[in-house]
Amino acid sequence: MAKDVKPTRKNLMAIEDRIELSERGHDTLEQKRDGLIMEFMDILDQAQDVRSDLSDDYETAQRKIDMARAMEGDVAVRGAAAALKEHPEITTQSKNIMGVVVPQIESSKVKKSLDERGYGLLGSSARIDEAADAYEELLETIILAAEVETAMKKMLEEIETTKRRVNALEFTLLPQLYENQEYIEQKLEEQEREEIFRLKKIKAKKEEEEEEAEAAAEAEAVSAD
Repeated sequence: MAKDVKPTRKNLMAIEDRIELSERGHDTLEQKRDGLIMEFMDILDQAQDVRSDLSDDYETAQRKIDMARAMEGDVAVRGAAAALKEHPEITTQSKNIMGVVVPQIESSKVKKSLDERGYGLLGSSARIDEAADAYEELLETIILAAEVETAMKKMLEEIETTKRRVNALEFTLLPQLYENQEYIEQKLEEQEREEIFRLKKIKAKKEEEEEEAEAAAEAEAVSAD
């Protein structure tokens, strides 16, 4: 690879500039990678908590609905569910975490009062109300889990991308640049030594010619005497 580079001072300066730029980029990417990993670990802790809550809330909701069906009957439970008029609303926005755009999910009308559920006090029972409360709680946890899991996935993808860029600089580009730099410096040193040697030979030859000219001049002077 290095032998394809012309050993000129202009190329050497260009490579030195690229090395400086690449080294700065490498340091910046390393800092970004480390920062992303720290952010990811925080999100991972949050995700583990949400997953645990999701499992607990699902079991609770399932237990409550089973109890309501057993005590009130499947028809009453289905009727209460069908009476719901206002459905939950979900809106999505985005936020930036170290250059990574992750979703921010907002929900409304998830948790409702008794009169907002549509089935009224006469069509309700404590078992059905408890089941409704449990499923509203479960839905909120699901929404939070979706936000956290998506953020975690995007952060992980960015970490992998950044790691590949760091490795490409560290193990491919920079070694090639260092090799080219060393090759050009060696060639320039060789050229400089050759030039010095050539100049010395020219100087020696000139001195020799001057000495021969002086000797010839002296010889002519002696002959003239």
